[in-house]
Amino acid sequence: MIAPLVTDLTPTYPTLFFFEVGEWADYLGLILVTAGLAFGAWLIKRYKWAVLVFFIAAPLLLTIFWWPYSTEGTTTAGWFPVVKHYSALLGSLSLVALQYFPKLRNKYWYLCLPPLLLAVNILEAVVRDFQCFFVYGPDPNQGGMLTLGGAWNIMNGVAGILNLLAISGWVGIYVLKGRSKAIIWGDLTIWWIIAYDLWNFAFVYNCISDHAWYSGLALLASCTIPVLFKRTRGSWIQYRAYTLTLWTAFVLTFPTFTNATIFEHRSSHNEVALFLVSFASLAANIAVFAWHVYRIRRHRLNPFKDEIYAGTKAYETPRIVGEEERVLAA
Repeated sequence: MIAPLVTDLTPTYPTLFFFEVGEWADYLGLILVTAGLAFGAWLIKRYKWAVLVFFIAAPLLLTIFWWPYSTEGTTTAGWFPVVKHYSALLGSLSLVALQYFPKLRNKYWYLCLPPLLLAVNILEAVVRDFQCFFVYGPDPNQGGMLTLGGAWNIMNGVAGILNLLAISGWVGIYVLKGRSKAIIWGDLTIWWIIAYDLWNFAFVYNCISDHAWYSGLALLASCTIPVLFKRTRGSWIQYRAYTLTLWTAFVLTFPTFTNATIFEHRSSHNEVALFLVSFASLAANIAVFAWHVYRIRRHRLNPFKDEIYAGTKAYETPRIVGEEERVLAA
């Protein structure tokens, strides 16, 4: 384990259990980021011009003129934010293609792309969690951000692997007709989403703690809250990919927003909090994975060819008669 670079890691600011006490701007920032990301994802889901602006023009220009220099000397420095953005962008573009090129919806190989890219996205974070196990103190590979490595990294890394293994049902992906162009993936049930959210928040809290207020709470709320409504139920993968792409682009463009402005809201760096967050993540993902295995064995299903939760109350679809366009995999 890397030796601590300082002798006392106790925060010098007042804290609650998980985060610092904060100011009014921190809470306003949480609301604005959550709403802004959800609204941006909604625009991209419905309008081609938004796709062209946010997923093609902006990334191209920023990649050439800004991002290579923007994060130097900040806590957003390092390999992870860059890899996370481009993998999220690739995943988003693959979903956009499903929306606008109907023939792809009948290709099994193409329907394998969303779960593959989702799995890669999870694996990136799992690798980072395991890497952070060996860091205790200011992390030189991430602009000196304070990282407290410990058993929680291992617990949450295992939780991420279980969450990945519980992905199924991509053969049932379909696209709603009409303006919404929602991509429905019913097998990503609300229970899987909750387990994913707990795991992803724990990852951010473990590895980039002082960004967890926005990169954890706000980002996850922006993709989970919209799919609680009946007409958008089942479209979590779209909101998750689009909001993640927007947020990682924002962070690369304004790398000091979360830690050097009035909107900064820091972690408490409490080891008990770190343990409890990862414990909740691991417990939830063990439960979801166990139920997943039970469904497969009890009903003799193949997760590569079948929808594991079709016909259950947890199966996430908008249930709007006459609007769905089913995909029949070749």
